Formats: sequence, structure tokens, C-alpha cells
Amino acid sequence: MLQDDEREFVLRTMEEREVRFVRLWFTDVLGFLKSFDIPGEEIPEALEEGVGFDGSAIGGFARVQEADMIAWPDPSTFQMLPSRPGSPSVARIFCDIHTPEGGPFEGDPRHVLRRAITRASELGFTFYAGPEIEFFLFKDAHDTEPLDAGSFFDLTPLDVGSDFRRRVITGLEQLGVLVKDSHHELAASQHEVDLRHTDALTMADSIMTFRLMAKEVAQELGVYATFMPKPIQGAWGSGMHTHLSLFEGDRNAFFDPTDQYYLSKVARSFIAGLLRHAREISAITNQWINSYKRLVPGYEAPVYVCWGVRNRSALVRVPLTKPGKESACRIEYRAPDSACNPYLTFAVILAAGLRGIEMEYELPPEASDDIYRKSDAERWSGGIESLPESLPEALGEMQRSELVRATLGEHLFEWFIANKRAEWDEYRSYVTGLEIERNLPRL
Repeated sequence: MLQDDEREFVLRTMEEREVRFVRLWFTDVLGFLKSFDIPGEEIPEALEEGVGFDGSAIGGFARVQEADMIAWPDPSTFQMLPSRPGSPSVARIFCDIHTPEGGPFEGDPRHVLRRAITRASELGFTFYAGPEIEFFLFKDAHDTEPLDAGSFFDLTPLDVGSDFRRRVITGLEQLGVLVKDSHHELAASQHEVDLRHTDALTMADSIMTFRLMAKEVAQELGVYATFMPKPIQGAWGSGMHTHLSLFEGDRNAFFDPTDQYYLSKVARSFIAGLLRHAREISAITNQWINSYKRLVPGYEAPVYVCWGVRNRSALVRVPLTKPGKESACRIEYRAPDSACNPYLTFAVILAAGLRGIEMEYELPPEASDDIYRKSDAERWSGGIESLPESLPEALGEMQRSELVRATLGEHLFEWFIANKRAEWDEYRSYVTGLEIERNLPRL
């Protein structure tokens, strides 16, 4: 009945707002937003039968001989897009990708997340996420010179960054994406927008919406927004620290009022699952070569596989900003960067946490000290591993992972690894400017 109500809402809104075009949005394996438009009068048929397109044109989707794919609009994601006066009304709607036979396509990242969410539901849980999305504003796509000299929470005079954040938030609100807060980040020209927590599928859609909104507003202001994990040598990178929780109905399954840190057994096992499988999910949460230039000591990025309360050197942090408040009980996973595919990232995070719950993993001792300041011997004696130091190392861990293979499905798992190994092969044969600068004069 809900689907019928949602379809009716879409059709009624289309008529009342005189919508001329609808943009059908979906995401490829690497997390890039794809879209094609259909006239407004085609939407009734699209909602009933889907819209065919050439899947072989999308990386990771299908081979040429299996090209036909169906974009099936999800009516719950229908939103009017902001439009300029005099321009035709345009709406957008996210799509699930199906095969011509009618079943979900195994290479669709949205389907991968849906499958993980269904598994959580079978165990009685609803998965919520709230990301802190960091990014940079530059003059253009070829110039990383900062536009300001601001730092963390700096209140600067009105400039392009302040205007940018206000306009992005206003645009997101028009699309039903709620923003918790925004501010200047640590590095010059670096900003952060935190989205208000919601269910994981809605949040993944919201992250894709935010990225596009950020790019478009930056372009309107004559600057460039980038989610590259580490665009500036010697500066902080851009992470996507994500706050996570599981609910059983209206009850926060992570909350236990009798625990020292208000963490239930479910929460402790979930954290243990994240820690045990952190290395094997890193290629998904941090999928770019550049991602591993962020994950180095000295810039508050997580490097070591451990957990702690309020400890910002830990991979998993337990915030205690509102001790004892059930709705505020959550954990923060600090590995993902802002350039990850949010659907796949949430899927593997959820799978790792659920594995911990199902197998009743024991949570190791808390890392209460600054892990960066400990010696390697101290970390090893405490059983603290490091995250992978490079994309090839992360891919090796992923390839051996039964958990990741089962979560992604065979098609997507194999394509992703092959794509990333090709990316590394291209990178390792590239002669960098640093090599020329340091070695050409002396060799």
C-alpha cells in the first residue's frame, strides 16, 4: 500500500507542479552519479515498467552482449530540483537497476546495500548512519592553492566559503536532505557538512545528492569543490567519519544504561566486528590510491585498528557528548573518506558489524592513550594492527575476504578488484613530478 501511496504522490505532484522533465539517477560501482532524463508524461509508465538503457556503457554493469538494463524508479526518492525563474520544472528520482527478466541487477550498488539492510532486518535491526563529509574548495580543478587561510571552526568574514555552505544547505533542504551543521575544517580552504542521521539507504542517496549539490553550487560561485581524500601535500585530508547505530523498533540497540560507556552487548560485538574485519573492508571504504595518503600518522586520520572513548586517534570512537541519553548512543567509524561509494561502504560496514553480533565477537580492551605516540612494539604487544598502507595491500586483504565477497556478490566483487588493480598498474608506471624534481638533477 505504501508503494501505491508513493506513486500517487509522485503523479499528483507531477501534475500540480507541471513537471516537464524527470532525471533518473543511479550510481555506478565506483560511486559516480549517473543520470538520464525522460519527459514528464513518461513517468506513469516508468513507475510501472521501468525505463530501459544501455548497461554496457556503465563501468562494472554489463558486457556488450548483456547490455539491456532497466532503471526502476523508487517513488520514495522523488524530489523537485531547484529551478531558476523561467526554467521548466524538473524533478529527480533514484532508481534501482534491474535485468530485463525483472530481478535486481547484482552489479547495482544500491541493491548491494538493500541486501545488507534486509539481512539486518531479519535480525531485527534498522541501520542508521550520520556522516561528517569533508571537502576542499579550490579556484579550479587544476589549482590546489587555498582560497582562505582559515582553520577549524574559524569564523571568517563573508567569503566564498561561507556563501557556499549556506547555499548548499538551502538547496539540500529543498531536496529533503537535513543538515545537522557545517563549518570550516582544519586545513585552509577545507570545509565540512554534517548530515542529520537517517536510515542507511536514505543516507547513501543523500550523500550522492550532497556531492552533486556541492559541485553545482561551487560552479555557480566560480570555484571548484573536490572530495579527493588528500589533495594538498602536508595538509589534512578529507574524511567521512560516520556515526552509526542499530535500532530495534524505537529502542536503540547500542544503548545499555548500566554499562560504563552505555554500550550494550550488541554495540560491543558490532564494534568488535568492525575491528576484526577493518583491514578487509578498507578497499571499499578507501577505494582510491590517493586514499592511503590520507591514512598516515600526524593528520588525525585513523591508522591503527583499535577503539576508544573520545579517542580521536582510534579507528572506532565512542562519542559521549550526551552521556546516558539513549537516542544519542552511537559509535563513529573514522576510516571512510569523502570519495567512497556510500552504498558499498555502508554495506560492508554493516556486514562486518552484524558478523560480530552473530558470532558474538569479544571486544578487545579500549585504547585510552594516543596510539600515534606509542612505539610499534607497544602497539604489537597490545594486539593493535595497522590499516593497509596502500591500495594494493587493501585489495589483497579484500580478495581473501569471504565477508566482502558475500556482501558485494561475485559480479561486483570481481569487477571492483580488477578495476582497482588496473588503476594501480597505471599509477605505478607513472613518473611523478617528485621523482623528476629529486632525481633528474643527480642521476
